[in-house]
This record gives sequence, C-alpha cells and structure tokens, in this order.
Amino acid sequence: MIPAAPAYPAPGPQTAVPQQQSYPAAPGAGGDLTPELLDTSVWSDQMIAAAGIPIVDIPFVTIGGGIGSFVTVDYLRIAGVPTQNIRILSNIDTPWQTYEYLTRVSQIPRSERIRSDSASRPDNIWGFPSYAMEETIKDKSLKAAWQVLVEPMFADFYTPRAGMVFENLEREAKRIRWWEMLVKGQVRMVRRRHGGGYFTILTPPDGAAPTKRVAYRSQYVHVGIGYPGLKFLPELQEFRTKHQDFHHVVNAYEDHEHVYTFLKSRPGTVLVRGGGIVASRVLQRLMDDREKFGLQTQIVHLFRTYVSGPHGKNAWLRRQGGNGFAYQGFNYPKSVWGGQLKAKIRKLEGADRAQAYKDMGGTNTPWRRRWQAQMNAGRAGNWYHTLEGVAEDVTIGADGRTVSRVKFANGQISEIPADFIIDCTGLEADIREHRLLADLMDHSNVGRNPVGRLDVERSFELKGTANGEGRVYASGSPTLGGYFPGVDTFLGLQVAAQEIADDLARRGFAKRIGPGRSVSQWLKWARNQQI
Repeated sequence: MIPAAPAYPAPGPQTAVPQQQSYPAAPGAGGDLTPELLDTSVWSDQMIAAAGIPIVDIPFVTIGGGIGSFVTVDYLRIAGVPTQNIRILSNIDTPWQTYEYLTRVSQIPRSERIRSDSASRPDNIWGFPSYAMEETIKDKSLKAAWQVLVEPMFADFYTPRAGMVFENLEREAKRIRWWEMLVKGQVRMVRRRHGGGYFTILTPPDGAAPTKRVAYRSQYVHVGIGYPGLKFLPELQEFRTKHQDFHHVVNAYEDHEHVYTFLKSRPGTVLVRGGGIVASRVLQRLMDDREKFGLQTQIVHLFRTYVSGPHGKNAWLRRQGGNGFAYQGFNYPKSVWGGQLKAKIRKLEGADRAQAYKDMGGTNTPWRRRWQAQMNAGRAGNWYHTLEGVAEDVTIGADGRTVSRVKFANGQISEIPADFIIDCTGLEADIREHRLLADLMDHSNVGRNPVGRLDVERSFELKGTANGEGRVYASGSPTLGGYFPGVDTFLGLQVAAQEIADDLARRGFAKRIGPGRSVSQWLKWARNQQI
C-alpha cells in the first residue's frame, strides 16, 4: 500500500479531530473475526453476535476518508443526507492528508502548483468561482485571470497552488461537519448480509473499543481507498531487498528529502527514471537547488521510451512531444469529462474500451516554459543528460555508489554510476495487492474491467455486489478502465460522486439536486453556511 503519512500537524486552528467513537461492550466471544466468518461470503446477524463483535447501524458507509470519500460525502450532504446517516471509516485525520503527503514528497509543496484545471474544485461541486477567479481576488492581480483567458496558446495552462486546494478542502470539511461523521480505524473487509445490505468490519485504534473489531451494518457502502499501492520496477525492488538499501534507491512517492540534503553538501550524480509529471517535478527540484545553491549536481535522465516529437496513431489522437517527454496539459483530453470522448467510452465494452484507453493513455507531462528553460540550460552546460534504454540490473560499485546496467535502444550495454536513483515511473500495484479489494473479489463477485481494475456500472456501482436493496459503489483509481475515463482526477471524482448521488436519490436515500436545490445550496456554500 501507499505508505501512511507521518504524524500530521494540526489541520488548522479551528479544525478539531474528534475523540474516538465509543462502542457498546459485546457479549459472548472475544469480539474478533472467527474462521467461520472469514470463510463465509454472506453473514447473518447471528454469526456476528456469536463472534462477540458489536454492531453499529448506519445507512451509508464510505471507506477511505480521502478526497474520493470527501467528494462523495459532500454531494450527499448537499443532497440533504443528515450526518447521522453517514459514517466515514478512515485511518487518516483529514481528507487531504494522504494527497498532501504524496504531493509534498513528489516535490509539490503547498506553495507549488498541482496538475489540475481551474474549475476542478473538490470543495465546490459547482466549480464556480474557479480557482483562477479566487486567486485573482485574493492576490488583487489579473495575472491568473489573464492566464486562463489566453491559455494554452499564449500561456501555460493555469493550475492552482496546492495550498489553495487544501485550504478550501478544510473550509468545506468544516461546513459539512466532516469530523462529526469520521470514525478512525482500519477497514478489514466488506461482506454481504443475509436479508440485504452489508457488514463493514472496522479495526479501531488500540483502546478505542472494548473489542478488536466493530461491524457497521449498512444498506450502502462506498469504497474510496485511492491507489492500491506502489510497485517498484523489478531490478530496483531486487536491489532494495538484496542490500536492504532504501537510502540510495528511492521512489518519488517516498519521502526522499535526504537526497537533496546530500547534494547540498557535496557534488553528486542522480539517475532519474520516468517521463511523467512526477519526473518533471523531481527534475525541477534538482535544477532549482542547483541554481539556488550553486551546486554541481549531475543529472542523468533515463527514458524507457524516448519521445522525439508529435506522436499518435492519427491526426485526432496526436499529442506533442520532444526531448523524451510526451506533452499534454492534463491527465486526459478535456473531452473525457463532458465531451464526445466521454459519450463514446460510455458506450464501449470489452476489448473496444480497452483499446480506447490504450489510445488516449500513456505517460505524459505538461509543457511548462520554466522546465524547458532549465532543461535547455542543463543540456548546454553538459550537466543534464538524457538516455533511452532499459535498466537490466542495479548493483553497488567499488566506490559504494549504485551502478545501473542499461541496454540502450541500439542494443549497446553500458554501466551508469550514480549516488542516487529516483524512480518516477509511478507504477501502481495490482488491485489484489490491497487486502480489502482482494476480499471483495474473493467473496462478493467483484470482477475486473477490460483494463484489469474494478468493474463498475455507469452509476459506479460495483458489478456483482448488489444484495437485496443494498449497493456497493466505488470511485477513484481502482475503477480506471470503466465507462468513464479520468476517474483518478479531481473532476473525475466529482463526476463519480454525482453519479452515485443521483443513483442514491433514485433509491430514495438522498434528495435530487435539481436547479432549485443547486442554487440554494450554492448560496450557502458562498456564505460558508454550515449544513
């Protein structure tokens, strides 16, 4: 799994993380999962009682507590669902905690800009005012507004600062009373219940409950756990395991500040691997430090696939490229969120849908003027070097540095020494690597979609999990490959949440967000009126 964030500082002066929920003592057995429960796919209330596990009744449960859970709960609160009907089961204190950790270690602190559109606001389902408009008002400057007006022809795409995103998420979390619904703990599994609905098994923190497990009995479950985990390239994983060296070979999504600290103390060489947005951010950090502190850092950038110019199968599926990178403003073409591409993929099945994802997929990064100028300076100064090839092995050299054995595109083999290797390939673990998802696949008829992730309906209901009137929904990265692309983006999470809220409204759980409710609720949002 993605590593949990370190101890998180206080989210803000008015943000209070609640005390742990208290649970009634359970009679009978010791309050833990029994072999019978582990081996049975559909549980009865009597089985839970026999195990001594206390039961908490709640209509809707969301698992994860990150931004996927946040956006879904935000829609439901705006749709009139009271806080007493929702519980958020999570091992983190704030919905942006894991995301902020990942952005920070991948060299996007609060002061830097993330890769997201101006109107993609997870704190504001209407997208108005946009981030650019808010920045224009706060900074009392027309720079952001002008950038949006002339992008991308005369300026880079506008993207918001990470800090602005987190501050607005905190504001909305307080407004919808997020912490009244939050229950801390680790979700172990979700199982179907005899008679309909589900049991979600939570392991509370030590001392928070009289039993090891607590069962949440609900009619609806939302799975919003985010990325299943990180996966290292085989040769890097082998090196780390063999030498127990987690210092010289690091993943960009791990905390690796020690690399930059070392380079400030003496000249060194860094091998950067990967060609996406994270590689761009790592390069910029290395180059910024080199410029700011007068360092002598040498950067070797290894691309598995080197993009030398515009590429694509036809004129309608072509993106710009050069110097190794494929350039694209955002993760996906904008039409996936509300244009022809969205409508097209919503109709595709099987191999046709998989091919469509392949056609528009691939590693890419935005074209940014500052990055281009820095890389041009590095090439001219002979301290930034790009290579195309495949690393077949990583060892420790006689001088204690890493040595990568690389096979180049022309078949030649060379050894590249470096003080550090930063892996920016961004490989994700298979969905079965996550214990909760593996259990759903084993016991709740959950299958894979055409690209190997969780198979969901157009409403984001997990196929095969319906149980009486009960439904399980899922959104975010584990559902990539479904009827809607872009699920692992801010706007994609909002589209998923809207589909889920609409489906729940059809089932009578929430009110429909029609024009009247939408306008009245936006006015409450604009006044920051708590709901």
